[in-house]
Amino acid sequence: MAVPRYTSYPTVPYWNTEKFSIDSWKKSTLKTFEESNSTEGISIYIHLPYCESLCTYCGCHTRITKNHKVEEKYIQGLLAEWKIYTDLLVEKPIIREIHLGGGTPTFFSPEHLRELIEGILTHSEKHPESAFSFEAHPANTTREHLETLFALGFKRLSLGIQDFNPRVQFIIHRKQSFEEVKAVTDMAREIGYDSINYDLIYGLPGQTLEGLSETLNKVQLLRPDRIAFYSYAHIPWLKPGQRKYTEKDLPDFHTKALLRDLGYNKLVEFGYLEIGLDHFSLPEDGLYKSYLKGTLHRNFMGYTESHTRLLIGLGASSISDSYYAYAQNEKDIEEYLKIVHSGKLPLVKGHILTEEDLAIRRYLLNITCTGKTTWNHYTEPFESLWDSLDRLHVLEEDGLIELNSWGLKVTPIGKDFLRIICMAFDARLWSNRPKDSIFSMSV
Repeated sequence: MAVPRYTSYPTVPYWNTEKFSIDSWKKSTLKTFEESNSTEGISIYIHLPYCESLCTYCGCHTRITKNHKVEEKYIQGLLAEWKIYTDLLVEKPIIREIHLGGGTPTFFSPEHLRELIEGILTHSEKHPESAFSFEAHPANTTREHLETLFALGFKRLSLGIQDFNPRVQFIIHRKQSFEEVKAVTDMAREIGYDSINYDLIYGLPGQTLEGLSETLNKVQLLRPDRIAFYSYAHIPWLKPGQRKYTEKDLPDFHTKALLRDLGYNKLVEFGYLEIGLDHFSLPEDGLYKSYLKGTLHRNFMGYTESHTRLLIGLGASSISDSYYAYAQNEKDIEEYLKIVHSGKLPLVKGHILTEEDLAIRRYLLNITCTGKTTWNHYTEPFESLWDSLDRLHVLEEDGLIELNSWGLKVTPIGKDFLRIICMAFDARLWSNRPKDSIFSMSV
């Protein structure tokens, strides 16, 4: 079954773009900023789309080039977009989180990354509990990258591993050796990074149980603080790079389920604790501590240790969240740069959340972050809630949840089906189901 990943609600395909405008986005951003900047601070996601080669499994918005002259122009575009926001906001933003994603952030030179972050911080303040993180390719991340970003306040590093098996790496065009990953991991720890995450994927073309087991054993030797263990999403109609192989090269449904179970069982055996959707953490890592404290949050950046209601996305294709609205930037890099240098926000679509949207989003956040949620029939008398209850009763019969009149709790069995439990509440999906699959499979 194809199911959304629920990093937001409504999910992007179901945004009501007709009721969205840049003026409405500005108003919602200002409202949330005034309500929360002095206490929570804000989060910033920066999309750095360039890669030197195409990883064929990738579902991100990327631009493939070996021409590093593009770096300076793009950095200037990001700073121009940030200036539009700082001119809009009524006081200095207090930054709680910065995350550099991509693409490959370490495509950019350490000097250009310093120019970017210093430009952001010049017009803002750091929150006392600020947490900065970035994604990196093990094959092109240098000590200078690590030292430069650490000096700017970055303490968390995420490495895209996917699989160590040479055959799988060849098929997906993603090559990094165990030795390269170990070198970057060791350097980061020596420098002082306090949390290192590895991304792993199951269901990749050519992947076998034996090969994944070997990958996990190698991961255990390096002992990252966090692991994201994702299901591969095969969407060649959206990502043409995935046409380099066919469905025949992919594990069948039964094998993919066995791959997932193998990964989950080995990670638990290695001492990792499952957190929400697809994530595992060592007990001493901040992600697990935030889960215990009830401060775990989920947004377009994935799981975060703290909750800020305002997330500003900078860069081509980035998505922003003002709590009351979502907005997405222009995806084409040249058009994005043209718009921001004209002094305008590069937004191409968005969604203003209704009261019903806000309620459903709260249910989904609670389920994905705490494994339980409640509702109130009197203050949330939405017809969609009654429809959801009919679907939830089926899930209760399957042993996935414990249900009562005012809420639900996910059972141990149900932890493997959080996305399906969330889908029971997804009023916009059920009222307008697509003919073709636009989401990844639940397994």
